Amino acid sequence: MNRPVDTVEHVLAPKRACLPDVWLWLLAAMLVVLTLAIPSSFRAWGDVGYMALALATGLVAVTATVVVERMSAGRALWLIIAVAVVLRGVLLFSEPLLSTDIYRYVWDGRVQAAGINPYRYFPADEALRSLRDTEIFPHINRADYAVTIYPPVAQMFFLAVTRVGETVTVMKLGLLACEGVTVTFLFLLLRRVGRPVTRLVAYLWHPLPLWEIANSGHVDALMIALLTVGLWFGLTGRPLQGANSIALGALAKPVAVLALPVLWRPWDWKLPLIVMATVMVCYLPYLSVGWGVFGFLTQGYVTEEGLNSGDRIWPLAAWRWIFGALQWDLAGYFAVGILSIAGLAFHAAFRSQRLTARQLADINNLLLAYLFVVSPNYPWYFLVATPFVVLVGGAPVWAMTLGAVFLQREAEWTQLLPQFLLVPEFVRKSMLYGAFLAACAYWLWHSRFDEPHAANPRSDTLGPH
Repeated sequence: MNRPVDTVEHVLAPKRACLPDVWLWLLAAMLVVLTLAIPSSFRAWGDVGYMALALATGLVAVTATVVVERMSAGRALWLIIAVAVVLRGVLLFSEPLLSTDIYRYVWDGRVQAAGINPYRYFPADEALRSLRDTEIFPHINRADYAVTIYPPVAQMFFLAVTRVGETVTVMKLGLLACEGVTVTFLFLLLRRVGRPVTRLVAYLWHPLPLWEIANSGHVDALMIALLTVGLWFGLTGRPLQGANSIALGALAKPVAVLALPVLWRPWDWKLPLIVMATVMVCYLPYLSVGWGVFGFLTQGYVTEEGLNSGDRIWPLAAWRWIFGALQWDLAGYFAVGILSIAGLAFHAAFRSQRLTARQLADINNLLLAYLFVVSPNYPWYFLVATPFVVLVGGAPVWAMTLGAVFLQREAEWTQLLPQFLLVPEFVRKSMLYGAFLAACAYWLWHSRFDEPHAANPRSDTLGPH
């Protein structure tokens, strides 16, 4: 008896359906191996060892994001979450490898618990001698000259977490709890725009959250959680609640404020009023130091990071490298940069159509423009864009967030490594922003062919990719 002609297809179909599952398992194994190898690579080869393997894990995350598009959520989501939880658990109990900022968080919480305004003294001040110990104090950076730089919502978080325990592990647990909030609301936002929830792999397996939150424990996790909560409220018809949450996020890390123009309705006075009220209420408990409430931000940070000279701002430094320094070029650069970001903000605020996917793309564009114009010096400043590899996706946001690993630098390695491994900061930033500009050019070229789909509010063509 002859078999039907299509029997072969029926036999092969289940095997083809299993291919994405196999690929995802292989990618998960690669992610685990590469992540666990990073500490030894860092100790052997310094920043270059970290950058190479972190970039490799990023490429695994990109590939996994493509693979899960062809899988059902039921088969993939549990594996994605399980791998993310296991890796974060390992990094939680390891010493911070790439930054010592978290020791300042614990210190600030301890200072507040003692009834002292954290903006009043730098850690090495004799007034705080009784609070010193051998576990936290010796690891605080800028301890002998810088008061805290962190805004009031971050300070409230430090105080709350350290009441559970004044250890690095407890602080990281608090920040991982913030990540749990972020992932929950990313899930809800994905459902809102009709995209596969398996896209969460783009965030959960991304090297920046793994190393800059789970291992280094940066407060950006708190800001991102408040930002994603605010986006959920704001994009589901509750802009005032959303604005309040985003304002709180900006008081943990100011960059979150860039999401507010997208939620604002032209000439609506309620949203700005709520934002100003939130800022005043949060700063009120710390106003005993007057203008000192802005901490190290106004007492040396701008100079230290090269913002007042422009030497470490990549677009301006690249211009000077090609054409030489010009009089007033810094002022002109910031004028153009601020006007460009303001133009994007006004364009987003005055849109007639309020499609969720379009608004998310507008926020993504604002954040990428900010990161390009300001050209931060540390990789964790780019964490704010990592939720948008999930919500918007595309080559520019991937290039910006993965390229951020090139900014890792530990001064202690400069005397231990061969000279050829000490890549200058300008070169590393050129790799980052060169990749970003190439990605933008790629997106612009391909967007010419995607225009017929632009009316679809759930189409990926709404955001740069």
